[in-house]
Amino acid sequence: MTATAPRFGPSPVRLLLAATVLLGTLIGALLAGANPASAHAALTGSNPKDGAVVATAPGNVTLTFSEQVAMGDDSIRVLEPSGKRADKAKVRDLGTGGKVMYGVDLLPGLPNGTYTVAWKAVSADSHPVSGAFTFSIGAPSKTTAAVPDQKAGGGVVGVLYDIARYASYAGFVLLTGGAAFVLLCWRRGASVRPLQRLVVQGWVTLTAATLALLLLRNPYTGSGKLADTFDLGGLRDVLQTKTGAALSSRLMLLGAAALFIAVLFGAYAKREDETEKKDLTFGLAVGGTVVAAGIAGTWALSEHASTGIQPGLAMPVDVLHLLAVATWLGGLAALLTALYRAPSIERAAVRSFSKVAFGSVMVLAATGIYQSWRQVGSWSALTGTTYGQLLLAKVALVVVMVAVAWISRRWTAQLSEAPTAEARTDEAEPEPVTVPENADAKEAEDSQVSGLSHVSEVSEVSADPERAAQLARQQAAVATAEKKRNRDADPERSGLRRSVLAEAGIAVILLAVTTVLTSTEPGRTEEEAAKAGSTQAAATVPQGPTEIKMPFDTGGRSGKGTVRLTFDPATSGANEMHVWVDRPDGKPLDVPEVKVAFTLKAKQIGPLPITPDRITAGHWSAAAVQIPMPGDWQVQVTVRTSDIDQTTIDKNIKIG
Repeated sequence: MTATAPRFGPSPVRLLLAATVLLGTLIGALLAGANPASAHAALTGSNPKDGAVVATAPGNVTLTFSEQVAMGDDSIRVLEPSGKRADKAKVRDLGTGGKVMYGVDLLPGLPNGTYTVAWKAVSADSHPVSGAFTFSIGAPSKTTAAVPDQKAGGGVVGVLYDIARYASYAGFVLLTGGAAFVLLCWRRGASVRPLQRLVVQGWVTLTAATLALLLLRNPYTGSGKLADTFDLGGLRDVLQTKTGAALSSRLMLLGAAALFIAVLFGAYAKREDETEKKDLTFGLAVGGTVVAAGIAGTWALSEHASTGIQPGLAMPVDVLHLLAVATWLGGLAALLTALYRAPSIERAAVRSFSKVAFGSVMVLAATGIYQSWRQVGSWSALTGTTYGQLLLAKVALVVVMVAVAWISRRWTAQLSEAPTAEARTDEAEPEPVTVPENADAKEAEDSQVSGLSHVSEVSEVSADPERAAQLARQQAAVATAEKKRNRDADPERSGLRRSVLAEAGIAVILLAVTTVLTSTEPGRTEEEAAKAGSTQAAATVPQGPTEIKMPFDTGGRSGKGTVRLTFDPATSGANEMHVWVDRPDGKPLDVPEVKVAFTLKAKQIGPLPITPDRITAGHWSAAAVQIPMPGDWQVQVTVRTSDIDQTTIDKNIKIG
């Protein structure tokens, strides 16, 4: 039989072009109307700033993030030039009014030189982030401080964690898509051994990967050491996090999925009555959908969809997206298994899957557009960020896969028109011995002798069990080979197998890109963090503590000198102030009293009086100086050098 390649008419091409234009228009409208959002924590500012040189040691180091993060007491480390810890190892949450800021207090009496700040955190979408920067006190110097040579989530632990994440997605696709293929497209497939193995392997893969993720979570977000995988204390801490709760919930849902598989390939596969089987199909479909949606929800509740804008809408959309992907790709794997491993598959089953796959692609496109807008937000982020570039690669793979699927649909159409091959029995029956009517007596006698010889041989085989078993195996092998020849001889079926195999190959790559995409910082957040960092550095983040110098002269004996005032961090809220009074030769001048007042004339606020405490000769200090709002503040310093000699000097400083 000669195979005829499917003809591609102009109508599907026009439909594809129209769909492309429509999708492009929708994406353009969504990206044009994007609003700011966060979905992957990024450092947007620090005080002192990266590379800043400050005159005196600040009281603390603060970090500002684009979204809420989880930090422990060792999440911020400040190291002296010698490598010693310069902080008090107690991270404080300093965020107010929606601002995400964490800080750590520094030890007193720090020497001059270059200090290294190393930090690590876990963002609200469960992904670890880390970084390091330096600042200098007095003047830059060489430093021997050692910082981690890999980012959070890297190294061997990071590779194993990423492999487990990929395996979990693959297992979910095979489990959900394979079961959906049986219930929606090919009920007889419930008794086909290769399909049973495919779904069970999906369950085993997803369960093993989930356990691996749960054990690797502690070193993945913490030390990065593989030895900490079985740290029970760390595992207990992980279970108290959002990700730990999602993974443990997934394991419980997989227990329900195991019961579903047992019924599907047990009682359901053996059910003969079509009416009863139809009722059981409905029950299994409803129960399986609930379990599959619950498993998909464990990703939505702990990753990108759970944070940023519109999480209440994004999470159910993410669940629909995952279910559509699993139904399409998992069903594709089930169809490929049936075409290559099953003796035969009804043409109606192939046509049913074609319709299910088409519906899945439509859901995938609709939910994908929304997710793309939410995570990218602008055309520049779509082309200028890693997330956007990966997203474009994913879209390209989906387009290629849909094109190949269209070829499969054409083969399916031809397959439905092909004559149905007659089913062959597993065991060949011996042909009866017949003698033509015009045969002579000699031929009849020879035929009878041949028949008697065959009967004698069968009797001998029956008397020898070992020989009978060997003959049965040979007959089974011959029957299997015959079925494979008949199956492979169908040209339409061969063409369909090739196109479905091509789809499956693209699907493997698509799944890998998707896995990488879910662990990549969204383009919207990357751009937002870059903008916030640049604007804050220019406008609101000072170059370390603000310092001013003002000469004074009270007119009395030893009445001349200089007042040096530092204000840290020079932002609205709590600040730390230090005042030094020096003689003209630079030596400390011990005066009886120093008073300071702050006035914001533009808003008619102040003066706000502050009486600092004397620390030592010529050094005065005040902690927790509250500045209500940013602006250009006038600082007035009153210096009294004797009972009757005093003066007030002033200077403006910018407080961010």
